[in-house]
Amino acid sequence: MAQGAWVSMLFHNRKTQLLLVNSLTFGLEVCLAAGITYVPPLLLEVGVEEKFMTMVLGIGPVLGLVFVPLIGSASDHWHSSYGRRRPFIWMLCLGVLLSLFVIPHASSLASLFALNTRPLEIAFLILGIGLLDFCGQVCFTPLEALLSDLFQEPDNCRQAFSLYAFMISLGGCIGYLLPAIDWGGSFLAPYLGGQETCLFSLLAIIFLGCVLATLFVTEEAATQADVLDGPALKDAPPKPSPPACCPCQLSRSSCLLQARHMAQALRNLCTLVPRLHSLYCRIPKVIRRLFVAELCSWMALMTFMLFYTDFVGEGLYHGIPRAKPGTDARRHYDEGVRMGSLGLFLQCVTSIFFSTIMDRMVKHFGTRAVYLASVVFFPVAAFVMCLSHSVIVVTISAALTGFTFSALQILPYTLASLYHHEKQVFLHKYKSKEEEDAARLDKKSAFFREGHLSSQKLPYQNGHAGSLFSSSSSSSSSPPSTSSALCVSSSCDVSLMMMVGEPDSVAPGRGICLDLAILDSAFLLSQVVPSLFMGSIVQFTQSVTAYMVSAAAFGLVAIYFATKVVFDKSDMVKYSV
Repeated sequence: MAQGAWVSMLFHNRKTQLLLVNSLTFGLEVCLAAGITYVPPLLLEVGVEEKFMTMVLGIGPVLGLVFVPLIGSASDHWHSSYGRRRPFIWMLCLGVLLSLFVIPHASSLASLFALNTRPLEIAFLILGIGLLDFCGQVCFTPLEALLSDLFQEPDNCRQAFSLYAFMISLGGCIGYLLPAIDWGGSFLAPYLGGQETCLFSLLAIIFLGCVLATLFVTEEAATQADVLDGPALKDAPPKPSPPACCPCQLSRSSCLLQARHMAQALRNLCTLVPRLHSLYCRIPKVIRRLFVAELCSWMALMTFMLFYTDFVGEGLYHGIPRAKPGTDARRHYDEGVRMGSLGLFLQCVTSIFFSTIMDRMVKHFGTRAVYLASVVFFPVAAFVMCLSHSVIVVTISAALTGFTFSALQILPYTLASLYHHEKQVFLHKYKSKEEEDAARLDKKSAFFREGHLSSQKLPYQNGHAGSLFSSSSSSSSSPPSTSSALCVSSSCDVSLMMMVGEPDSVAPGRGICLDLAILDSAFLLSQVVPSLFMGSIVQFTQSVTAYMVSAAAFGLVAIYFATKVVFDKSDMVKYSV
């Protein structure tokens, strides 16, 4: 008994919970880094042309742009015994596991359905790659929301996202190293198969262990009570039991209730897209400013990361990617790609270092200084890479961009959590249609509140239920009158006060997962835009240096918008938000 209690206390420890959640962060990044790194050679081997290969790699981010806000909004409104976030996390993880099976077995699956296996093999491979990229990247959104739910205080939230960024960088390091190992000649080959099968089997085993760790995550009671369909009576006494009914009445009422729930579900499904459009059009200004700054920053960083190995192979080593294998031009290019991969690996190492000290840096210098310094640092490093012809200098500059990478993984999410933690300060001007209607109804019923509730404390002022629902109202100077008691006991009056709620609160239809999904959309969009335009820019300039010049240009634009981000209460007045 004592041992069981000790184990229960261990799993409910905050640090243990933080490690359990971020173990999935590690597993996701290992699979994405290793899988996506190994995918281009597989596509080329089955005969996919390079121009179509880049389109295949863009399937996941494009689908993510469509479904990330939908999943974020649905997660905010979800109710289950497993919480709001984990059901979506597990469904997306199931997609990742399925993709890890489909990619290495595409040829075997194609042979089961057709004699001419090549077209179907390509189709299965594209399906697996799109599923891995989509489910893997989208899964980070409910995972970030779960972290924000569990660690709501600003300091705790920053520490949680620091470990989150650390796990992403560590997962990237492991993911980049795994494909470089000759698994076909290892001791695991007789049990797991050749290079591809062995690699993806290891990824599946690692990822499955990380997913199982989330079974022990306990979403806090506050997140369960903080539902978005309306205010919850956190401190109110339990509702009185309904009067006893005969079995036939109970059965009839339960059937009617189920039918009503089904009709409501269908109605909600039909109005999901219009409601989401309304939420998108009414994005709070603080979130909008943060989104634009993060979009520009990620576009600068992703332009660098997506094309850095090609820049080193062609620009520094003067290799030719389309040269025949075995020639000097192709050998130089391959050496440059390996050196570029080393630079990206060192970037992950640098990101790990800054993730461990980010909390101390923020406490010492402040969020504004650290965020702006990380954004300013990137274009400086990019310009150095444009001007220098030294492999060592360029590699060091690439490694140091890990500071920017770490900051973008931590600070925007902690700022979004701060906005929702202090809603009356940062989100007080954002009101939904329901709140506006409630405000008008509140004006019409002013005589009711003045006449009967002048001595009573409205619920949810200062974030908790007042004495309105207390049977012994000791805070009142005199016992409530009969009319007051009748008003309080009236269900329509109670519903009225629940609709009015807290006048300066954030809209009940909007939760933090939706705003985190918007920030994640910036990351997804930053992958799509460079993929569409950078090829044409390089073809026009006839130089791969255009990659780094474009990254630096995006970085300069990001500096401007980063100065417009709201970091504290004084910025609300400064920018008239």
